[in-house]
Parts: sequence; structure tokens; C-alpha cells
Amino acid sequence: MAGVSNLQITGKVLAQMANLNYGYIDYVSQQAVPFTATEEFLEGWAGLRGVTREIAVAFQGQASMVGTGQPGKDIPAGTPLVRGDQAAYSTVSDVQVAADGTATVQFVASVPGAAGTCDVGTILVLGTSIAGLQSNWTVTESITPGADLEQDDSLRSRMLQVYQSPPQGGSQSDYETWALQVPGVTRAWVVPNGMGVGTVIVYVMLDITEAAHGGIPQGTNGVAAAEPRGSAAAGDQLAVANHIYLRQPVTALVYVCAPTANVVPFTIRGLAGIGATAQAAVAAAISTVFATKGDLGSTVFITDIETAIAAAAGTEAFGIVAPAADIVNAANAVPVLGAITWE
Repeated sequence: MAGVSNLQITGKVLAQMANLNYGYIDYVSQQAVPFTATEEFLEGWAGLRGVTREIAVAFQGQASMVGTGQPGKDIPAGTPLVRGDQAAYSTVSDVQVAADGTATVQFVASVPGAAGTCDVGTILVLGTSIAGLQSNWTVTESITPGADLEQDDSLRSRMLQVYQSPPQGGSQSDYETWALQVPGVTRAWVVPNGMGVGTVIVYVMLDITEAAHGGIPQGTNGVAAAEPRGSAAAGDQLAVANHIYLRQPVTALVYVCAPTANVVPFTIRGLAGIGATAQAAVAAAISTVFATKGDLGSTVFITDIETAIAAAAGTEAFGIVAPAADIVNAANAVPVLGAITWE
């Protein structure tokens, strides 16, 4: 039987203790500066500048039943509605069916998050049958977009922006900061005097919440609901406009707008047989380049897209047939990925 070395055991214990000590020191150094802090330490650094993590928001919308309800029938608050993928919603307040058999209800998602967002035209079904009411309802308006809990990278980016550009009472960077405070907003650009002297246009993107639409806000361009000098926005734009209205200089007339989508189709040679999963990764890589480099009026270089595709698994040999040149965007446009043809 081999002997047991006390020195060997002691050496392993001391080595493991030293490893833990150095690991703890490394963790402390990471949390000691705002550039690398995470979780609650990041929230503490951000709080010093008045920046807080955006909480998850439940989607709230409006849905209508047309001409098939029993007049005077009561639809109580809390009536359940269900989407085709089983996402659950409930009505916000009591509503009665009008004399013409129509009714419009406001409803809210049961679970906060971007997954609960409904496009206009989505069909919802009553979760519980109510005599005198049809089962199908149609979403007619998005009131409050759903949004997930803000992740560390997004919070850190907003925090560092405030550290680098302190509030100045209505500067261009202030409007960007205010827009980015709205849950779901990932990018913002400001155009001074965009609709005349004294006006400000704020363009926003919701790359995650509105990913199904290429990140383009879903709603109507316009001003805040309380602003009497212009037509009120709707949907995503209204949520941003209302938030900015409480913080902007009182004389500014602020319009919140969706950028124009510069839809860019692709033809890629050599990747037709790599499989659906790998092709989805390629599409995601292109979308990431558009989100990080596709500012208003920017030029997105094909070389950046080629580099991103090459980093995806299974793309050792490929060529971009179309577009054949760098992607140039108009002053009010951002690039959005169109259909991909695989050759």
C-alpha cells in the first residue's frame, strides 16, 4: 500500500485556497469599476447617475368584436383571452356590448415580456365561453409594447452614456438618453429642427421587442398625447413620446418617428446545403451587423457582413452575390434584412 504524504495533501489545500483568494480578488476588481461591473453592482454604479434597470413590461392592447355580440351584454374585467400559441391575456375593465353588437376591450398580457406582444390583426379567443358573445376578437391597437427585463449589456451601455454625456437640459444626447430609457428601445437618433425651427425628431428602434418587423417601431409617428401642438403618435412611438414629454424643455415640439426600413435581400452562394440551423445563424449574423453598424444614413460595408458570416459555424466557403456593393442608407433609413436566396 502506497504511503500517504501529508505534505502533498497540505500543498493541494493551500493551492486551492490561493486559487479561491485570487478568484475573489479578481471578482472584486471586476465589480469595482462601472465598465465591468455586473448584476446588483452594476445597478449600484448606474444608480449613482440616476439610471435604473428597465423592468419587464406586460403588453397592453385593444381588441374588438364586430357586430355579433348581444347588445347590453356585460364583459367583466378579468375575462381571459388566449392567443393561438396559448399566450394568456385578460381584459382590464368592464365593457358592455353596444347596440350594434360591437365591443372594444382593453387587455393586458398575463406574463410580462416581449413574447406577449401582439401585432394589429392578431386573433384572440375567449378563454371562457360567455353566452351572447362570439369567441374571436381582433387586436386593433398596441397601447403598451411588451418588453423583457433589461440585460446587463444594455444597462451598462446606457449608464456609460450618462457618465460620458451628463444631462445638459435638452441637448441632443439628452434626447437619446430619454428615448433609451423606454423599455424595448435599443437605438435612438436625434434630428434637431427636423420639422421646422423649434422641433426635434427622435427616431427609435426596438430591435428585440419588434424583431419580427426588423426592429422597426409599430405605430404612428407623432407627438405626446399631452402635446397640443401636433398630432399624437400611436403604438411604440407614443410610449416614447409620452416619456420624453415629461423631461424635455417646455418649448420644444418633439416628434417620435420610426425610421424607414431599407429592406436588403441577399443572395449567398455556397451555403445552400448547410442546414436550416446554420442558415438561421447566418441570417442572425447579418441582422447583428445591421443593428450595430446600420445607423440612420450610414453605409454598411459588405466586408463587415462577410466577416460576421464567416464567424458562423459551417460557413467555410461562401460568396455574397447580392447585394454587390456596400449598402448605403438614406438619411432617415436603417437597413433591415430581407429574404435570403441560398445558392
